[in-house]
Order: sequence, then C-alpha cells, then structure tokens
Amino acid sequence: MVGAGFTGAVVAEQIAARTNSTVLVVDRRDHVAGNAHDARDPSGLLYHVYGPHIFHTNADRIWQYLSGFTGWRPYEHRVLGLIDGRHVPIPFNLTSLDILFPVGEATALRDMLIATYGYGSRVPIQQLMRADDRRIGDLARYIYERVFLGYTIKQWGVDPTALSPSVLARVPVHVSYDDRYFQDTYQAIPADGYTAMIGRMLDHPAIAVSLATDFRDLGPIDRYRAVVYTGQIDEFFDYIYGPLPYRSLHFDMRVYGQRQHQLVGQVNYPNDQDFTRITEMSHLTGEWSDRTLVAVEYPRQHVPGKTIPYYPVPNDDNNDLHRRYVELAKAEAPNVVFAGRLGEYRYYNMDQAVAAALVTAKKVLEKR
Repeated sequence: MVGAGFTGAVVAEQIAARTNSTVLVVDRRDHVAGNAHDARDPSGLLYHVYGPHIFHTNADRIWQYLSGFTGWRPYEHRVLGLIDGRHVPIPFNLTSLDILFPVGEATALRDMLIATYGYGSRVPIQQLMRADDRRIGDLARYIYERVFLGYTIKQWGVDPTALSPSVLARVPVHVSYDDRYFQDTYQAIPADGYTAMIGRMLDHPAIAVSLATDFRDLGPIDRYRAVVYTGQIDEFFDYIYGPLPYRSLHFDMRVYGQRQHQLVGQVNYPNDQDFTRITEMSHLTGEWSDRTLVAVEYPRQHVPGKTIPYYPVPNDDNNDLHRRYVELAKAEAPNVVFAGRLGEYRYYNMDQAVAAALVTAKKVLEKR
C-alpha cells in the first residue's frame, strides 16, 4: 500500500480486517494521514499542516464507517469573502445580496431569484448567467467577476474557461439565508484530529507501517500479490508521456497573541491580494487560548520534485493525458491499482475519497 493518507489507510484497513492478510503501508513522508495530517505547533496549538480539512458528507455509510475510528466535534464551516470592501457570506447568498446592494434593489433581486429558482436552491453561476431576465444576468456577471473570476484564476492558474465546468459548479449561488458553506447532513472534525483517526485505522496486527520510505526502495513490485498506489500515476512511469499538471499550495502559518483573529473559520480574498484565503485553525479544532494560528494560503503551480501536488487540473487535454497513463498501466503494471486523487487524477472530497477507497478495497479482495 503506497501512501498512508485517507485512501491508503481505508484500503489497508479493509484488506486486513476482512482477510487478515499482511499489508505493508509505506509513505515517503514521516507521518500518516497525507495532506489531512494535523499536529501541534511549538506553542501547542493544533493545526492542519497542509491546510484546512473540513469533513462533510451526506453518506450515512461513510459517516458510520469513519465513526468506528473517531469521535466527532460538530463543526459547520462558514466563510466570508472580501467583496467591494465588505465581508459577505460565501457562497454568495441572499445575505450577501443585502450587504452589497441598496435595500430596494436587493429586495427586487431577492424576489426574482426566489420566484425563478425557488427558495433554498443552489444555482450554478453558469446557469444564472444564462438567465432570460436581464437583471438576473447582470447580477450573475457581478457575482462572477467579483467572487469567482479572480479567486479561480489565483487558485487554478488559468482562466475559468480553460477548466472543466465542474470547477465553477462546486461553489454555486445559494438562494437562501443559510450561511453555511456546506449543507451536508454530517459536518464535523475528528475529535482528536485526522492523524489520530488514520492512526487507529492502521492499528491492526496485520498492518505494518513504514514511514519515510520510498516504495522504489522495496524492490520489484511483482514480488507483491497486489500494489495499491496512491501517488502520481505519471511519476510512477517516470513521466514518460510528460507530467500531468497539478496545483500546489504554500501556507504562511502565522501565530497572533490574541484569542481570535477573524469572525469565521475562513475568509476568502478573491481580488486584490495574491493569496486566496486565510483560515483560523481554532474555529476548526475548537481549541482556544490566548494565542491563535492562521494559515494564509498561496496557490502555485506544482513542480515535480519540488512542491507537493494537491489536486489535478481538470480539462480535456489533461484528462486525455491521464487516460494514456491508465492504458500504459494496464499493459505494464497489471498488479498495480492506482487510487486516490493523484492516482486517479480526480478532485475528491474526503468522503468521496473514502467511498472510492472502499470500492478499491473490494476490487483488490475480489482478485485474490
């Protein structure tokens, strides 16, 4: 099992628990939990080392599965965005409308949105921009230019038109006063942190964990009955067709001598600044003191061997290149299963990664 993040831990746990087969989990980092890893800074503050991770899901099966390894701290994520000099809820909603527009205009636009789409609906920005009513179209362009455009360019390094439409669909406009970032049934943070939860998954007598270990140092992969690889599929094949594009992130961790730095867990900066968001960790962890730690997030292009790949860049050309690597894997690495965000070149949320890992484990077990 190459990788000790969510995908690797779930697959390893399932195989060990269901068959008692020996599973070796290796990771080139010196810790488990992958990019969800959390730790304490020198002053004792718990923080998410690789940026904020907020668990949310509508899948009862995934919630119940993970609950076998952790208790939970209920947490509903709220985000503000600095738009035209004012902090407004993100995703853009009716409260955002009331803050940014004069009362009469905001009321008229609110009534139109509710009449057209229904109260409580979540409307993709592309759909709003195609509205027959000119006033809704004008509002959509305002939201697109001030909320989506700059943030997307900074986050992805390209204009939104160069990305899959699914990217903008991830953050719709909410026709409601519900200011929660997610509306999922289950929203929480592992009570003891993600690292503790993943550690419990891997705490099985049939699982051996080797950290700070590169799988290439283990010898030929055909000595193993099966290999599940959660790293980059292009790196596995030494970039023979060229590197797949990924986005990376840099975090400037800052500690302030105050109990609370911002009103909500996350504040977005879509326009003037060169960073995209600031996350205050105590909102997520529930640990408050006279000091607080914030993560200032700077997106950047991934450079193989120098930066950490966080997520793939979805568009037709990149997906075609990934398919070439998949075909190569079928021919040259039949005993290797590529899984997770990097192995499958997919933007998974944590619950989606767990669901996909359960499917992967089932496939591996069926091949035994």
